[in-house]
Order: sequence, then C-alpha cells, then structure tokens
Amino acid sequence: MLPSKPLQSRRIINEGCETESMAISYDQPKPSSLPFAFRILQGTLRMLGAQGRDRFASGLARLAYHLDRRHTRVARVNLDMAFGASKSDEEKKAITLSAYRNLITVAMETILLQGISKEKLLDLVEFENPAILEEAKATGRPIIFITAHYGNWELGTLAIAAKFDLPISVVGRPLDWERANKILVATREQFGVRMIPKRQAMKAMIGVMKQKGALGLVVDQNTSSKQGLLIDFFGHPARHTPSAAILARKFDAIVIPVFDRPIGRGRYRISFYDPIPMEKSDDPDADILRHVQREAKVTEAVIRCHPEPWLWLHQRWKNQYPHLYQGRKT
Repeated sequence: MLPSKPLQSRRIINEGCETESMAISYDQPKPSSLPFAFRILQGTLRMLGAQGRDRFASGLARLAYHLDRRHTRVARVNLDMAFGASKSDEEKKAITLSAYRNLITVAMETILLQGISKEKLLDLVEFENPAILEEAKATGRPIIFITAHYGNWELGTLAIAAKFDLPISVVGRPLDWERANKILVATREQFGVRMIPKRQAMKAMIGVMKQKGALGLVVDQNTSSKQGLLIDFFGHPARHTPSAAILARKFDAIVIPVFDRPIGRGRYRISFYDPIPMEKSDDPDADILRHVQREAKVTEAVIRCHPEPWLWLHQRWKNQYPHLYQGRKT
C-alpha cells in the first residue's frame, strides 16, 4: 500500500476572540408539507430578526437558569471540573447563562434552516483554514469530521456540505417525538447531508468509509464504560467514543476537527483544524487510545479559548464521577 499523502500543517487554534459582522436574515422557505404550526413558528422567528431572537434567547436563558435547577447544577459541576478556582462564581454563572442562550439559539436557528437557500446559508458563515479540507479531498481518502455540541453544530454540517459540494453522512440520535423527528431529519438532510441513526450505526459508517465518503461525528459526550475509552479531559478522566479512531485506523481516513463559533448577529466562523494523524504500531489498542486522546485535547483547547458556546448542561464526567451530579446545590 502506498503511504498516505502528508497534509500541510496549519495553526491549530484561532486566537482571535472578537469579530464584528453584519446581521443576516433567513430566506422564506419554499411551500412544503411542513405542519402549519411549524410554518407559523418559522415566520414568527423570521420576523423577530437576529437581534430580536438574541434578546428572546437571553431572556429565556435567564429564566431557565433559575427554573431549571437540575441543569444549572450540572453546568456548575462541569465548570468546577474544567476550571476549578481559576474562574470566579460570577464567571461560571455567565458561562452557564451563555450555554443556555446558545442552546435556545440553536433551536431557533435550526427551525429557520428548514428550506433555506444555499446562498442564504453561506451568508451565515465564514470559513477559516478551508485549505485543510480541500487538501484532504484531493487525497481521495475517506474523511471524518469530528466536532462537539459547540456553537451551532446543526448549521455547520449543512454549510460545509453546501460550500464544498461534499455529501456528508452524520450520526445522530432520533428525537423521541416522531413528528418533530421527521421535521428535524428533513432539516438536517439538505445539501447532500444524510442522517445515520445512532443506534447500530457502525455498519452504515463502515459503508461510508468503503465508498471513500465523508462522515460527521459529535464526540464530546459522556459514554458508558463499554462504549467509550477513558481519556483525560480538562485534567480529569472521562469517557470518549473511539468510533472516529477505529474507522481512521482501519480505512486510512483523514480525521479533521471542525468547530463553528458565533461571531455576532446570527453569523458563525467555521474553523478547520489540523488533521489528527493515525500513528500505526503493532498495538492497535494503543494507537486508537492515543488518537482518541488527541481528539479530546483539540476539543478541550477550543472550549478553553471560548467556553461560552459549549453545551455545559450535559453530564460530561458522569461515568467517572456520578456522585458529583447527584443532589448538588449551586
């Protein structure tokens, strides 16, 4: 087998933290079979505009912070684990409020993504280090994007598929409410994106790899002991899915970390990071663990730089520290 073509190295983390941008509006969706109530909701959110939606999300986030005590406690546990005493109580409260606001914003923007045109979609984003993806495509090898529940992860996948004319298969868990799930799948499966149900997804993922296709995985959540490997995350042991590493080793796939961060007025910067190399040895388990740890470190570095858009409301360290999430008072 010929050796894999090396990819040029680029900087890993963008240090810029402030960006001014123009407000963006969403297209009127084309007539469809969407439920009438959903179309009314779309229209209402569109009428609010980016600034109106931001004010609404901020107000609802403050309400959720005080009423949703369970997830507020979860966020505080996570922030204590990640930052310890290096951030004050006020800073941790502000990050928690931002996490609520980002989640609410993602929900609203996902509703607006249904039926959006390619032109309007790409007006919502700017790309950093796009040459990383272009070079990966040129190799003809399969590509695996890894990301987190960071920024608007729903928008990012669609924008990459649309911009680079790249069909992407994405693994995701279906919603429990069937009608809402149909709408979500219809929203996600635009511009060549295809959804793979999370349950028993490995067979479908292998098929994508064999076809030299592109796969998208969200890798930042807690897993069971059977499903995840133990790695270091913010200085503490946590479980992490090994799916990307397993597939990369078996199919010589290029693993590209990609994250999108809000930069103001409804726009996002989608940043590609250096591919994570799969270093093969006579010990496959060690190779996979080393790769998974590198995945976690990139994710951690992105979150450390800008912690506000991450989903701090998830019990990230539950597998190793279940007691911390039980009955804790803020």
